[in-house]
Amino acid sequence: MNRELSWRNFDFLLLGAIVLASSLGTAMIRSAIAGNEVLQPLVARQVYFALLGVAVIFVVASVDYRYWLALYRPIYFGIMIFLISLSSLGQTAFGAQRWFQVGVLFLQPTEFAKIVAILVLARYFEQARHQPRDLRWAFKAFLWAFGLIFWILLQPNLSNVVVLMVIFMAMLWINGLDLKQVFWLAIGGVLLILIAFPFLETYQQARVLTFIFPDPNATYGATYNVQQALIAIGSGGIFGQGYGYGTQTQLRFLKVRHTDFIFSAVSEEFGMIGGIIIILTLAFIVWRCIRAAQKARDVSGSMIAFGVAILIFFQGAINIGVNLNVVPVSGLPLPFISYGGSGLTALMLGIGLVESVVMRHKQMEF
Repeated sequence: MNRELSWRNFDFLLLGAIVLASSLGTAMIRSAIAGNEVLQPLVARQVYFALLGVAVIFVVASVDYRYWLALYRPIYFGIMIFLISLSSLGQTAFGAQRWFQVGVLFLQPTEFAKIVAILVLARYFEQARHQPRDLRWAFKAFLWAFGLIFWILLQPNLSNVVVLMVIFMAMLWINGLDLKQVFWLAIGGVLLILIAFPFLETYQQARVLTFIFPDPNATYGATYNVQQALIAIGSGGIFGQGYGYGTQTQLRFLKVRHTDFIFSAVSEEFGMIGGIIIILTLAFIVWRCIRAAQKARDVSGSMIAFGVAILIFFQGAINIGVNLNVVPVSGLPLPFISYGGSGLTALMLGIGLVESVVMRHKQMEF
């Protein structure tokens, strides 16, 4: 396929939705910092990362995704080395070692590990497309995922372990795993969680327990944060209190409002309408990724696009669910909206891979 035809197939609607979501996110981060001088530089950083991310999309899309698949070994073991290094060199936050600090920037290898896992699993399912869909086939795929999951679990970063397991299970199911096997694997996963619960970090156990047994009188911690988030969402009504005028946000009752609870800040200042716009924008991005997967020329391309769609959908659903108090606090950001340079760049990298799949789709109308 020549260059002109390839760029003609570039999904500009997907790019437009990404730019819209990133712009909305940056605007809300600016409002959510609520005049905090310490957090003020975050707005400029998010703009820089968004611009860098758009450039990453074009660079990655210009390269055939099968080239990245051919480099799966150095990419896989490279990110594994970064994850292993976190145990001795990483910065600690919320009881887990998650960041490398480079000057004023913080690099989170786990965010990029999710994209690498999608890439490696896509390559495996391409290579194993003619194999019987039995537990041996599933176990081999799990070994590839586990090579990254293990080191993330040691940080410990349970929320992103769950994200990777959901991506893995969804890709297994899409590739033809028998529904009965999915059921037994799900049962095994639930039992594993129950067995592992006593060994979790104290703050992780507290998040689950406070969700099941909330303390209405709490003045700090996960329960307090969720209470303030619900107040912010409720006070926004249908049309919101106006940009920069949300009382819970601007008076700083709402904590981590530029990351975990930015959806509540949006809902307070732009109301239910603002929340729906965010949800519809993310839904459109997920749909375009699924559309790319359906039109992909091979299994690996389809799995890359499906994997990115699953990642965006699940993280978005969990973040919004936390804000609405329907799932325990997880610490997962809202894709393209929450502050986070590594998270945003990694998602842009994933979108670049999806665009690469789109540009080289099989010959039919897209």
